[in-house]
Formats: sequence, C-alpha cells, structure tokens
Amino acid sequence: MESHRPEDPLVPAQSPAEEEVAGAEEDARSEEIPQAASAAESESVRPAEDHVTDLEEPEQNAAPIEEDEGESETIQSESLHVEQPDEEAQTEEADRSEGAADLELPDSDSDNDEQEEDAEQPLVRPWLNHYPKEVPASLTYPECSIAQFLTDAARRFPAHEAVYFMGKSVSYRELQASATRLAKELAVRGIAKGDRIAIMLPNCPQAVIAYYAVLFAGAVVVQTNPLYVERELEHQLKDSGASAIITLDLFYDRVARVRGEITEEGPVPKLQHIIVTSLKDGLPFPKNLLYPIKQRKEGFRSIIPYGKRGVIAYRSLLKGTAPNVSLPEPGKGDELAALQYTGGTTGTPKGVMLTHANFVANTLQTSAWCYKAEDGKEKFLAALPLFHVFGLTVVMNMAVLKAGTLILLPRFETETVLKTISDREPTIFPGAPTMYVALINHPHASKFDLSSVNVCISGSAALPLEVQEQFEALSGGRLIEGYGLTEATPVTHANPIWGNRKIGTIGIPFPDTDAAVMDPVSGKLLPPGQLGELIIRGPQVMKGYWNRPKETEDALHNGWLRTGDLATMDEDGYFTIMDRIKDVIIASGFNIYPREVEEVLFEHPAVREAAVIGVKDGYRGETVKAYIVLKEGWQVSRGQLDRWCRERLAAFKVPQYYAFRETLPKTMVGKVLRRKLAEEDVESADALGDDKE
Repeated sequence: MESHRPEDPLVPAQSPAEEEVAGAEEDARSEEIPQAASAAESESVRPAEDHVTDLEEPEQNAAPIEEDEGESETIQSESLHVEQPDEEAQTEEADRSEGAADLELPDSDSDNDEQEEDAEQPLVRPWLNHYPKEVPASLTYPECSIAQFLTDAARRFPAHEAVYFMGKSVSYRELQASATRLAKELAVRGIAKGDRIAIMLPNCPQAVIAYYAVLFAGAVVVQTNPLYVERELEHQLKDSGASAIITLDLFYDRVARVRGEITEEGPVPKLQHIIVTSLKDGLPFPKNLLYPIKQRKEGFRSIIPYGKRGVIAYRSLLKGTAPNVSLPEPGKGDELAALQYTGGTTGTPKGVMLTHANFVANTLQTSAWCYKAEDGKEKFLAALPLFHVFGLTVVMNMAVLKAGTLILLPRFETETVLKTISDREPTIFPGAPTMYVALINHPHASKFDLSSVNVCISGSAALPLEVQEQFEALSGGRLIEGYGLTEATPVTHANPIWGNRKIGTIGIPFPDTDAAVMDPVSGKLLPPGQLGELIIRGPQVMKGYWNRPKETEDALHNGWLRTGDLATMDEDGYFTIMDRIKDVIIASGFNIYPREVEEVLFEHPAVREAAVIGVKDGYRGETVKAYIVLKEGWQVSRGQLDRWCRERLAAFKVPQYYAFRETLPKTMVGKVLRRKLAEEDVESADALGDDKE
C-alpha cells in the first residue's frame, strides 16, 4: 500500500543509511527542565534493580521479517535457504521478573468470586461487565493431556486437512498416525515418561509431528530456537537434561559440536539420541527431489553419521512396521508438558515449567475468546514460530483444538505471506505488530486478496492505532491487541474481538484470570488509574522455573505472578502497559515511558518503526534516544522530528538524539530488542571515549 506523502515538510528520497544525529545540548537545557519530579510524577514507579528484567525477548538480531539481513541463521520460505548463525545471536527469550520476595499479596487459593478476598485489598473485577455475552466468566477444564486435542480432532475429522506446507497436505488421520508411530520409536529407544526431548525445528510438518509424538510418549517437550548458537544450545540441553533432540540436517553439525566426541564426557552427557530430518521430508513431489540438489548447489556438505552414536534418520522411523510397544499414559493435569526457556537478569536462560493443565486452560481460554471460530472450518496461518510459546498455544494448539488447518511458513517474508493469504485463504492470523506493519507497507499489498482473514491477535509489542486501522481496511478482518508472557502459557489479556475494544490497551483478562496493579514496594494493590506492577493469577500461570526454587519464589507469591511490567487499570477493567520497569527512563527526576514517545513518533507519516531507550546524560542523568526506520522513499530531518515531538510531548520527554537505521533488532516474534539497542549505544560510546554519541 502506497503511503500518502504530504508536500511539506517531507520529500521523497531513497532509504537512508544508518545515520546518527545528535541534538544540540544547549537546546535541551534551554527548556528549563526541572530537577525534581512533580507530585504527579512522584506517584510513578521507578525501576528497582532487584526485581526488574526483560520479558520474552529472544536475543538474536534476526527479525521474522525479510528486511532484517543479518548473519543470524534465518529460515527462508520458498527458497528454503538457511543462513548460518552469527556468533552474536542471543537467547530466544528475554528476562522476566526476579523480584523481591516479601510482598503482601492477596491470597489466591481459589479462582471464584466466593472466596473471601484480603480485607485490606479487595480485588475488583470490573472487566467482567465488558465480556461479550458469548464469553463465560469461567470455563470447565478437562484433566487431560494437551495431546488429547489431536486424538479428538482425528476422531471427529479424520480426513480433514491438518497441515499444509508448501504444496503438501497432511490429514488429521495421518498426523495422529505419524505422531503415534514416532512416539513408539522413542519408547523403543528408552524414552520414558517425564524424559525431556528437545525439538529444534522451524515451522514444518515434522515440528508438529514431533511435538505430539513427544507428548504421546509421556515425555516433556523442550522447544529449542533454531537460531541458538552453540553456547546457548549447550546450556539448554544441559539444564533440561534432554535425552534426545529432533532437529534438521542443517543444524546437525552445531548439535554434534555441542555433544562432543564422547557423549558421556561431554557437556551434555544425557543426550543419547539425535534424530535428524530434512525439509525435504515435509515437501511434496517433485520439491522433495529438487531440494537436495538446491542444498548441494548452495554448498551444504554436512556428512551425517546415521546409525552411529544414536544418530537416527527421522524418515526411517516412519517407514515399515511399527514397533510392538505400548505407550505410557500421556501426562495430564499438573504434570509437565513443556519446558519453555526464557532469559534471566544475568542472561542465563531459565526453563519455564508449563503443565498440561496450563496448556489446556490457555488454549480453551483463547478458543472462548474467538467464539465465532467453527470446528473443522478454520485455517490458521502459522507465520509465528511454533517453538515460541505464542505460536505454540495460539496457533498450533488452538488450530488442533478447533480441528482447523495449519498453514505452515518456515519464515516470515512479506510477499510470501501476502501470496499465501490470497491463495490459501486463512481465516485466523496471529502475529506481531512488525508483521502487520510489513504487510500494510508492501508496495503491492492492495493487489492481494486478504478478505479471508477474520481474526488477527497481535502480541509481543504495542499495536499502533494506525497499523490496526490500515490492516483492518486492507483485510476486512478484526485485529486486536493482547498480552502475555511465557510464564502464563502465554496469553492473559486481550481486547474483545467482537466487543468493546479500547485502542492502546491490552484489553481485559481472559476467563478465570485475575489481574491487578500492585505497588512493587509495599505489595499493596492499587486502585484504578494508578501506575504499578502488573500481577496475574489463573490456571495458565506456570508451575515454576525448572530446578530454580529461588527464582520461582521471587516470581510467584500466593499464586500471583509478577510480570515486571508497569501498567494501569481503568474503571472498566481495561489494562494499559506503560513499559517494562527496567526500561523506564529517569531524566532530571521525571519518569519517561518509552512506549509513549514511540507512539508519538509512529504517528509521523514518514516513520515506519520507532524504538526509544534511555542513554546516559551528564546533566539529566538519563535522556531519550530514538531509533527510527523510515518508510521507503521518505526523508525527514532531526529538526522536523523534534518539532513533531515538541507539539505532542512535554519538553522533558522529547528525544535528544535520533539514530536513523534500515532495521531494528527484533525477536523471532517481532518484538524490538531495546536491550540490544542499549548495548550498541554503550559500545559506540565506549569506542568514542564518551558517554554520549
């Protein structure tokens, strides 16, 4: 879609190279910024070092959009090309709260209104008044395995298309049979109930089959980011105690180097089996024959020693007669279903223990929210990575619950997504704001038919109003903003899809989910309108951190999960995320919330993306720096952006520095990595021998 270009103050130009423009320090000081916070600002919560971290941010520089051309390993779509990882790629997930333990939080042993609340801290649930009549306040959750959803779908819709991947279809009957067969092969090789099995795959049929096979075998899924470098992979395999990994031939050498020459003497002695597949195993004829030729032309020469040291060809496990072995009863209820890894404050990833009950609850909660979705009729576009908890729950688990079709894309590429929507007609398209930004800004977006899309759930970052309006106009569907975190499987809040949406908010809590705003110092719940830390409780909240009782104790208090996010709740029960506690910028005693500044920048017609961080300032302590990605063919000066912001923000919030870039570092689900920008800023300042650029 072509952007409207006003004549002044903007002029068309070529995409800018990365450029740093510093504002004049005299101008900044001439604003007479006060040195102490006002009474209103003093009510804001300042970041406390002992309990604030990032949340859900895979620390690699590869974004799931085609414009991010780093050296990080990226799975291409139609070309099926995989680039090798840059050593600077970071962990998939980011930090979350590791806070103070002594809080006076309300008791939370029950999820119903009849339980007596803390007399001093009554919990009100005004959001229930804004539920659509079709959405119940409470649901019934069966005590079953999350894999039961596949068994039920295969029974009800055996011939229905479960998976579509680049021309190949897999029915629900075939999906269940393949997953059961692979589960038996795992059992024959000694995989027992409760064992951890790593899955290191992009979006492809084998990823879906492997997920359900591990669950059918009674084992625990350890989702592993294919972008992990050896250090990160080693930590995750060692920490989880994984006894097997299912991965691509393209990643085998990396896994082998982590394993070492002698398994028992290496860093991951429990890793006994490496099951290796290839993207061709999920492709239709003749693509499955042409793909190996393409690999050789591109220089892929890995020699995989099948049959030695537990290295097994995936395709061989699904051929011939199935082994005569009985599978254990799948896990259920409070038993572990998956370990999802998320980074800690020191950068060391932690395994989030998610149970079958967690997944069952969050999938059913999501289904209740999407109450117009029909069994056996929906098509889910899987552009989000399934190894990320957002894609795992809202795309794969939800699709199988509804007996829908999973349209798998191994990587988000703008034109491929547009063409896929036009050709395959998905009805539900969960994504991230950067995905929708890329789609509406594609020069030929209006030429594609996107009218099949009915529902889009956006997560991982704030959804700008302009993006919501433009995408809804382009597709005719409903695009809503939600909120979640790995520790909550992940979704806790969303705007009603067919009800009252409040733009700029994350919406209201899901059924059976309580949320409140807490003073992080006193632990007291705050009334509507006051800023504090968002806390959550509900059936989707994690069991804890794997082998980390102290971190678990810090994060969970009487059933409440501390999110580390600053938020407010209005009188109607709609929540607004202001920022991560640690991202708040304190300039001359004033709290500045990056998201507020980013929203103003995003409203500028030339700005495609914006990210704001705090940088050191000798006069103010910290000051605001904005990173800008312009729309193609646009140019804008620092002075023009400065005037734009001064008309819309208090003087102390206006950025003092602007950096123009081609791309921003993002997670696999499109969330901007502010921490990466801050690290780059420090490195640049160190190189210049100055704290300011």
